[in-house]
Amino acid sequence: MKQITLLQPQKIVFGTGCIQTLVEDYKKSGYKKLFVLTAPPIRPLLDETLKELQAAGVATEVYQDIVAEPTVNDFNNILEKARQFGADSIVGVGGGSVLDVSKLVAAFINSDQQVEDCFGTGFIKSKGLWLACLPTTAGTGSEVSPNAILLDERDHLKKGVVSPFLLADVAYVDPKLTWTVPAKVTADTGMDALTHCIEAYTNKFAHPSVDIYALQGIRLIAANLERAVKNGQDVEAREALAFGSLYGGLCLGPVNTAAVHALSYPLGGEYHIPHGLSNAILLPSVMKFNMPAAIRRYAEVAVAMGCQPGKDDQETAQRGVDFIYQLAEAVGIPQKLSDLGIPQTAVDGMARAAMEVQRLLKNNPREVTEQDARDIYNSLY
Repeated sequence: MKQITLLQPQKIVFGTGCIQTLVEDYKKSGYKKLFVLTAPPIRPLLDETLKELQAAGVATEVYQDIVAEPTVNDFNNILEKARQFGADSIVGVGGGSVLDVSKLVAAFINSDQQVEDCFGTGFIKSKGLWLACLPTTAGTGSEVSPNAILLDERDHLKKGVVSPFLLADVAYVDPKLTWTVPAKVTADTGMDALTHCIEAYTNKFAHPSVDIYALQGIRLIAANLERAVKNGQDVEAREALAFGSLYGGLCLGPVNTAAVHALSYPLGGEYHIPHGLSNAILLPSVMKFNMPAAIRRYAEVAVAMGCQPGKDDQETAQRGVDFIYQLAEAVGIPQKLSDLGIPQTAVDGMARAAMEVQRLLKNNPREVTEQDARDIYNSLY
């Protein structure tokens, strides 16, 4: 069996209401200057937590203006604010963009490196400040992954920084923080989490120690995403999605994602399509493309999603693709790139840009050429 490295936070706390555990842990930590990163819809949910920390003598500063798909310039501005505050610890509370920026701030605040020089895998020199991550969407799994994504304005492409030094010290996964997430965001981020699990299980570098996370994530998300979209207060469905997203995040360090994510990056970089939505539209087309190279694995994915086995793996795997189309329609995901306002004339440029994401394409079970990328994009018109 091939070697694999499993990376995750030293501590993962899961449970409705566990944000209170953060308060208790932090008061024992000895840290005194906490820089909190979040987004405007989340900020009111933190009032009681911040009051309790301030009453314990903790100085806090909140940065709440993180936008979706943050750029390198956005990050550098936030990093400077954290430095000016003199933070000795970082907490990120939000979706994937908030958590990714939080991880990077913690890593670079006392570093002489530039984030632009660290795109790729393994370039960060050392660990930064103590960091806790609290996800408010069930999607990216960023709270437990060693990855962070920024939009590089120089070439309008989203790029990843991957390093064990980006791992949070603690992840607090509180499903209650997801109860107020709008239906559309629930759908987009849920499909993102499902994509993480499917791409990990069908990955060229798939591994039994990661398969258990991937398959359980697929089961949980496939069975509960539509429920959570239709009723955001469905506590059981929200908890299942939060767990599914967590499992997807645990897949990212050891095996990571593949062609769906690589092809989605130009949609976000050039057209600012939300990451989860980009993945959701591309997922079934890439599954169909990949099936000849991993038919048994895609059949097992279909069964995990609740599909009945067919007469052979080919039929079962196709039922899995059909299920994704049906689920996407049920939760309001558009079917075509034209529905997002992306002209078909953009296909050649997107295909060239996707070929730059070899960090992920190398994981795909089937080689993807630039013509293959064009064909996949064109199939979505």
